[in-house]
Amino acid sequence: MIKRFIVICIAIISYSTFAQQGTSSPYSFYGIGSLKFKGTVENRSMGGLSIFMDSIHVNLRNPASYAGKNVLSAPFRGESRPVKFTAAGTVSSLSLKSNTSEAQGNSSSFDYLALSVPIGKFGFGFGLLPYTSVGYKLEDYNDDGDLENRYRGDGGVNKVFAGLGYQISESLSAGVDFSYNFGNIRNTAIAVEYTSEGELVQYQTRENNRSDLSGLNVNFGLSYKSMISENLELSAGFTYAPESKLSSENERSYSTVTINSVNENAVVYNTIEDDLESRNLKNTKLVLPARLSFGAGLGKPKSWFVGTEYTFQNTSNFSNPIFSNSITTFENASQIAVGGFYIPDYSAFSGYFKRVVYRAGFNFADTGLVIKNESIKEFGISFGLGLPVGNRSLFSNANLGFEFGQRGTTNQNLIKENFVNFNLSLSLNARWFEDRKYY
Repeated sequence: MIKRFIVICIAIISYSTFAQQGTSSPYSFYGIGSLKFKGTVENRSMGGLSIFMDSIHVNLRNPASYAGKNVLSAPFRGESRPVKFTAAGTVSSLSLKSNTSEAQGNSSSFDYLALSVPIGKFGFGFGLLPYTSVGYKLEDYNDDGDLENRYRGDGGVNKVFAGLGYQISESLSAGVDFSYNFGNIRNTAIAVEYTSEGELVQYQTRENNRSDLSGLNVNFGLSYKSMISENLELSAGFTYAPESKLSSENERSYSTVTINSVNENAVVYNTIEDDLESRNLKNTKLVLPARLSFGAGLGKPKSWFVGTEYTFQNTSNFSNPIFSNSITTFENASQIAVGGFYIPDYSAFSGYFKRVVYRAGFNFADTGLVIKNESIKEFGISFGLGLPVGNRSLFSNANLGFEFGQRGTTNQNLIKENFVNFNLSLSLNARWFEDRKYY
């Protein structure tokens, strides 16, 4: 397990070094970017459902998952839960459409890296994940096909988190996560000027912005699982993250640039700094809205499960003067997710695909973003496979997920996105701490 852990860490670090841009969505222009973390691959493959928990997967949406019942199998003998390690990445493809044009975009990213360790009735978890991502290239053209505005942006917010879960009773567990958020967002804008003859003005002005973000937040969770009949189990989950604030240290400058009329690349000649401090914009506070989710489902243990979950986020409270603009507002966000899984025969001695976990789900969401009085909505359908790997008795698996969906609208000359995401994660289990017995 330790060797595999080291190899995967190196692979993830190498991957993330070359996959810098986590999104190509134009909607990452707004606020602090597009929400990047939407749960583990197992969660996302069930439409974003995060209420189901077991002893062999890490659930990063609910810290109550760090605790749990012991594993009643040969290598564990009901004595402890396994140490659980997980890592994941995503490759995305976007089809962008407005009333006047179409475009394609692609991105790849590291999604999360986490470890969960059992400590008696307690469980400890920690890890790293990208929380939001910025990556856009937007251009406005007039009716004559001339470039009028150009916008570029990259960056995002990451989380380092640590949490503790506790098994209160046979059916109920609770947990709490503490996260440190950090990152930066960089963007530039050029309002292109032309002469009266329609030629590019030799020198253009580009506005450059950078915000370095940091701050803490907390997430509480409860998980309940109980048999309500001989073959039917009820599962329920609840999480709550109260409102928190990030510190934003801001810089703004203006550069004199020339734009190549052939390839439209910009060449910088000189730059002057803006005095943000005189306008109280040098250091600002960004409000991260409170988030609440709850849901429930029914299933037969180790066979099937189906459930639904509702998430609400008070995004109407999002604020930071440095990110404000005249066409954008925020309203409260919400999402309804429905999903589940099916395992033909988890204990089958022959027939590999009988032990595969088949997942599916869908979700509807109001993102909370309002542009030109149009609420930006999102719909997604997902499918996934949990493929057993390695030592059969340790229940390690590779998880494949596929998401298809749509975001936005072409109303008010906005952009509609059709996206396809391919997700891959490894969920590895092992015993690190085993009591030696003498007979």
